[in-house]
Formats: sequence, structure tokens, C-alpha cells
Amino acid sequence: MKFEKHIICIGAGYVGGPTMAMIAYKCPRYKVTVVDTNHERIARWNSDELPIYEPGLDEIIAATRGKNLFFSTDIERGIKEAKIIFVSVNTPTKTFGTGSGMAPDLQFWEKTARQIRDNAESDKIIVEKSTFPVRTAFAMERILSATKTGVHFDIVSNPEFLAEGTAIADLETPDRVLVGSHETPGGLRARDEMVEIFLNWVPREKILTTNIWSSELSKLVANAFLAQRISSINSFTELCEKTEADITEVARAVGLDHRIGGTYLNAGIGFGGSCFKKDILSLVYLCRHYGLDEVADYWEGVVKINEYQKERFVLGILNAMFDTLAGKRICLFGFAFKANTGDTRESPAIYITKRLCEERAELVITDPRALQNAEKDLEDIKGTVIYKNDPYDAAVSCDAVAVLTEWSLYRELDYKKIYRVMNKPAFIFDGRNILNHEKLFAIGFNVYPVGKPPMKHF
Repeated sequence: MKFEKHIICIGAGYVGGPTMAMIAYKCPRYKVTVVDTNHERIARWNSDELPIYEPGLDEIIAATRGKNLFFSTDIERGIKEAKIIFVSVNTPTKTFGTGSGMAPDLQFWEKTARQIRDNAESDKIIVEKSTFPVRTAFAMERILSATKTGVHFDIVSNPEFLAEGTAIADLETPDRVLVGSHETPGGLRARDEMVEIFLNWVPREKILTTNIWSSELSKLVANAFLAQRISSINSFTELCEKTEADITEVARAVGLDHRIGGTYLNAGIGFGGSCFKKDILSLVYLCRHYGLDEVADYWEGVVKINEYQKERFVLGILNAMFDTLAGKRICLFGFAFKANTGDTRESPAIYITKRLCEERAELVITDPRALQNAEKDLEDIKGTVIYKNDPYDAAVSCDAVAVLTEWSLYRELDYKKIYRVMNKPAFIFDGRNILNHEKLFAIGFNVYPVGKPPMKHF
């Protein structure tokens, strides 16, 4: 079959894999190849056990793989063949040197830029898909043009706005698609070619075109605003508990104001995932670089509230259980950073688990999708940690259950059955406020929600 376009994506992770699968699904006339240096990951993309879980992804992969969607480790060949190259490599927070703990680590991005330059034999459109700091396109252009090969590169910014757990729906019916480019003839042609791809399924009015710097910055700002909402509502949970207010009722009253809206106002143990903390810290670092210390302090406060909320949850468990957790068995319902994903990156559960182990509690962790990642995250932990697939089995002989991920299955469990097999007094700490607290209290549990008065039998 002769394809109209050849597209590759360098990086087969949470963004690259699903995004390219959707493009292939909606554009059968295009050949789409996802390439990565990780042989194991590519092998799993080519198997029945995909490396990530995302509702609806299996069906799209089954419909496209081997037809117009391909997964390969041959990056050099992919670069030579494709006209459009999406760059979706990891940009973690630096753990060394200048900017450690805040600035993004761009070593993988730079290696990729050099690899593209050294292997390209014809003009290319390079698409920034990872979350890059503003002005990254300028640095990429300098690298790509460092050797005079006669090959021309146009850089386009196309940030992703996916939420894990709903990524397929977000890709199929996006709020907006953002394409940023230079306002040069070549930049505008590259932008138009990107728009043409998304017009295969996205209405034109939802495709926003901007200059390249606005596009790069928009992703950081969007994540900062979302994280700010979570930290804002969480900042009031302690006040609600002390005044006997109910954070759910407060959030509902506030969210009905059309100027505010109700999304991202669910109080809990804090945000996790690969984006929010990393992107806010990148924004803080950027602001400090330009001498905007007051702005940096403001956004850094969003992260500090998030860290405080996790520690407050641990201290709440400790205080409720008579100020000692040594030798007590606690079952953690959920380890993924949110429901409908197996992703545990920056999950609040990691911090909470380690802190509970410091208090010498014995932990049993259950999660429908994230146990394998949980074992990797906790492989160096000192303490007793057991992993169970069945939540009923996990709760046996436990003194407490702590809900850390808002999986819907936890709402539907038979808590009378769970209560019977637990040690007494039995505690439930609902870190996501998803359970029916009155029913749990009637069964016999001592119930501790977030941002609401506890319900105790003593």
C-alpha cells in the first residue's frame, strides 16, 4: 500500500504510544511508526500485553497494528523514511547539578535532536510532543542546524493535554489541539501540515494555532492551573476537619459558581503523575531564572501544599490509631496515582507507604493495575510489604484500610465481609472520599475521611 504520509514518533511511552495509535486509527492513509531504544517496551507494544493500561487502547491497537501502525527499535531507519517526526522522549526533573530538583533534565531530548540531525537525508518537520521548557525549540534549531548537510528542519510545538485514564477519549474528542510554529513561510507550511493531520477527525474550530513560544508555555501553565486547583481545595481540608465543615459540601457550593466550575475540586491526598509536580517545578525554575522570585514562590506553594497533604494523611492515621503503628497491619486500597491507569509515577501512595513503614507498620497493598509498578517503586524499602490482587484477601487480619486510589471497584466491595475479617477496632481512612461513610460507620468501622469530621465509636 502506498501511504500519503510517513510519520514517526521517537518515544513509546504514555504519550507517544496512545497518540500515534489514535493518528493511525483516524488516518489509515498514513504510515505511523513508534520507535524507542527500549527493546522490552517495543516488544510489549507488539504483543497482547501492552506496556501501559488505558481504557480503549487495546481495541485501537488491534485495529491498526501491522496495517498502518508499527513499533520498532530501528530509530535511524525511521528518521530517514519519515517526513514528520514527533519527539516524545522523557524529560524528568534533574537529580544532579544546577537546577537539581526543579529544572527538567533535557539530556534525552538533546540526544534525540542530534540523532535526527545525523540521520536525516531529506527535509523534516520536527514536532515537540513532550513537555518542554519554553524556548526549547530555539535550542533544538541550533542543534539541528549545527552541521551543513543541506537538510532543512521546521520545528512545531504540539503539546499533549491527555489525562491518564481518559487518554483515548481525550485524543478522540479533545478540548483543543494546539499547534505552535514560527511565523515564517516554512513555519506556516509546517503548521498547516500538522493541522491537516488533525482535521481528519478534529473540527477546525478546536485546532488552535499560535506562535511556538506560546504553545510551549501553554502546557506548563495548563498543568499549573490544574494542580493549583487540587492544592487549593486540599488546603481547606484541615480547616474543615477542625470546624466540622464538610469539604465535599464546600467544594460543591464553590464549584456551582460558573466562574470557578467543579472540576479538579475533589479533596484527597494530593496529586501525582508524571506531569503536575515536574511541570510546576520547571515553571518555578524558569521564573527564578528570569528573576521573578515572587511568581516562583507562589507556584512553589502549590507543590508544598501537595507534600503537606500527604504527610498530614499519615499523621492522621498515626493519631487515630492511638499514636503507634508499630506491628499494626494496614491495607492500602490502590497504589496508582489515579484510577484507570497502572502508572505510579509520583503517586502519593509511594510517600505514604514509606512513611508508614518508618512507623513500623506492616503493609498489604492491593491495586487492579499497578502492583507490578508498586513492587519496583518499593524494591528498596525497609519494612514488611505484601502485595495482593484480591482486596478481600488483602484486608484479612488488618487493623486499618486506607483508600489511596479512587478505583470504582472500591465503592462496590462488601464491607461487611471486610469488617468481619479485620482486627478490631477496625479503621477506614478514605483518602479519596469515595466511600459511603455512614454505611461504613453503621457496619462498625471508625471512619476518617479527608476534610470531614471523623466518625468514631469511641
